[in-house]
Amino acid sequence: MTAGHDNSAKCRRDMWSRRELLGGAASAILIGASGKPARGEGLTPLTIQFPTRSGAAWPLWIAKEGGYYAGHGLDANLVFGVHPAGIAMLVSGEAQMTNYGLEQVVAAVAREPSLVMMGSSLNKGNFALVVRPEIGKVSDLKGKRVGVGRVGDTPYFYTIDLLAKHGLTARDVQWVAVPSDSAGRGNVLLGGQVDASLITAPAYFKLEAQGLKVLDNLSNYDDVLISTAYVFKKSFVAANRDIPGKIIMAQAQAIKRFYEDKAFAISTYRLYDPQPAEDVARIYDSYIAKSTLDRVPLLTRAAVGAAADRLAGDIPAVKSFDFQKVVDMSEVRRLIADGFFEKLFGNSVLPEQERKLQGSFA
Repeated sequence: MTAGHDNSAKCRRDMWSRRELLGGAASAILIGASGKPARGEGLTPLTIQFPTRSGAAWPLWIAKEGGYYAGHGLDANLVFGVHPAGIAMLVSGEAQMTNYGLEQVVAAVAREPSLVMMGSSLNKGNFALVVRPEIGKVSDLKGKRVGVGRVGDTPYFYTIDLLAKHGLTARDVQWVAVPSDSAGRGNVLLGGQVDASLITAPAYFKLEAQGLKVLDNLSNYDDVLISTAYVFKKSFVAANRDIPGKIIMAQAQAIKRFYEDKAFAISTYRLYDPQPAEDVARIYDSYIAKSTLDRVPLLTRAAVGAAADRLAGDIPAVKSFDFQKVVDMSEVRRLIADGFFEKLFGNSVLPEQERKLQGSFA
């Protein structure tokens, strides 16, 4: 989750086209749900970047494959690239929007205020605390070895948040540097070099099958905010004021489809990340159980504040940074005023809408 230094080279390595990424499945991706080619005539072309193959990208994938972008006149090309590729693409103009982890965005905008956050569809993280078989409960980790990429990185703070729910502090455990990816952390857990680590789905499913245990998950706690943000470049928004709203509407329609059509959600996920269907179904069920995808994509002050607090040790400037300068919720608020979300989801969305309005940026 830390930025690299050679952005252009990194982008070339990490930003594969969908054909390169999926090989024989590319034709399935390049044809939308309507059966028409994705690069449609008469539509406005744009590139939308996603940094992880995970459930956080579900709204983008369904908006593409379900034809919702096209329904708003957008010819969206979805491009994968690990961080910092998305930020680099926005700054260079290669992409027009990305759906990024909030800690990474906060770090970027503190240094690069040409970017703006205009929505957020996720405020929970599916991070499981996976432990060795001999660990019975989270409090048993006192004095034990907990693996993180490094002390001070984002998963380190996520782990502290979870340990605190069980009465432990950062000083109660031994922090051990381990690989930053879930597969690498799983290997050191299996090898016994550490006693616990946070692992994302579906990687931790495989570890359970090998005898390791899941003791808790960050998604169980509404007050531990792990968020994403819809990020644009300010100059693009100024020149194309209607496009962010169209993207937000398309992705809201995709979220509705997600909650109503499990089979389509699973098949769409597997186009972009060909995991076993039963694993994707388990991810889907966890998202449904926790209502992980927000129907009203307002970015809250609490979410940004949580991200800034986690980064303050490494980036002191975030403590005093005025985030209202890089957050613009006017399009989401306009859609609320127009009754868009109420019409889309029904009256059941109103409590969520009101709650988020009270804590949101302008």
